Amino acid sequence: MSAFEGRGARPAEFLGFPEIPADRIAQTPLAERDRARLMVLSRADGGLSHRTFSDLPDFFSTGDALVLNNVRVLPARLVGQKPTGGRVTVLLLARFPGEGPDRWTALVTPRPRPGAEILFPEGLSARVAGDRADGEWELVFSAALSPALERLGLMPLPPYIKRPSDGRWEDGDGYQTVFAVPGAAEGDGPLPQGAVAAPTAGLHFTPELLDALRGRGVRVAFVTLWVGWGTFRPISTEDYRRHRMLPEPYRVPAETAETLRTVRAEGKRIWAVGTTVVRTLESATGSDGAVRAGSGTAALYITPGYRFRSVDRLLTNFHMPHHTPLLLAAAFAGVDPLRRAYVEALAHGYRFFSYGDAMAVL
Repeated sequence: MSAFEGRGARPAEFLGFPEIPADRIAQTPLAERDRARLMVLSRADGGLSHRTFSDLPDFFSTGDALVLNNVRVLPARLVGQKPTGGRVTVLLLARFPGEGPDRWTALVTPRPRPGAEILFPEGLSARVAGDRADGEWELVFSAALSPALERLGLMPLPPYIKRPSDGRWEDGDGYQTVFAVPGAAEGDGPLPQGAVAAPTAGLHFTPELLDALRGRGVRVAFVTLWVGWGTFRPISTEDYRRHRMLPEPYRVPAETAETLRTVRAEGKRIWAVGTTVVRTLESATGSDGAVRAGSGTAALYITPGYRFRSVDRLLTNFHMPHHTPLLLAAAFAGVDPLRRAYVEALAHGYRFFSYGDAMAVL
């Protein structure tokens, strides 16, 4: 089970993007992160060129800002069983605050019944306390999950990666950015303790590449958006415009807001690494066009026709055709240019989705 499976996903013909053959979906991370291919799409003339991700500094000017999502992926997938022996998979979403046994919201497969018990290794168990909106469930665990979650939890790889997430190093390390910082979201109610999917455009960066960018005078800044079920829930409505985004918490540090104000004042450019950074910055932008520091909730659903206020350049991966990140990328790049880029990527052997290659939209 994952956040992507069994939720009414359907082939989405909207916008005419091609379906991606299974053999083009990257199944493992590259041994060298920055050796991924980089397609460069110019919004000025629609031109496409082929580079390597390590060439990225060539496209920056001194004083530009590179903004990254530093959320850490939680090993949020637990595999348990019913008392009768059937397999149960749980994807933990958010923890209720307070003392006592851990209480979480979660996706559960197969669909449980209220009051059911789920058994996990090391004597841990959970009771299904009830259902919630949007297919989520409330679970009450028999003991605190921390630190057992680091031992029992698996990386929540998307379902198109057709191999077990058994805690192998390439997923524990490769599905985490090199700049990820642990930490829970702030606010009221159940709160994410980490992301349930990686901010995948950030996976291509190495410490050396970040140093090279800083050496060119690029300002590297961070935001946090706790990537949840909302980002990757498939669009299941007949009309994609009727899809509803689920809110996700974000935080913009004061130093990042100050950096971006300086960049704007100097007439330099803001590069967003991934759609989660775009949604964070656009959500935090005030009526005067300035990005505000602080915490909030991102519920923006960005589709073609949206007018961007805070981002000048976008680094992104190649996305699934019936998911919201593709619509955001199409809004930024233009539907026709982005569709041509996908066709070009298929023709030139690019690798797709989370562990796949990247694109820079200039």
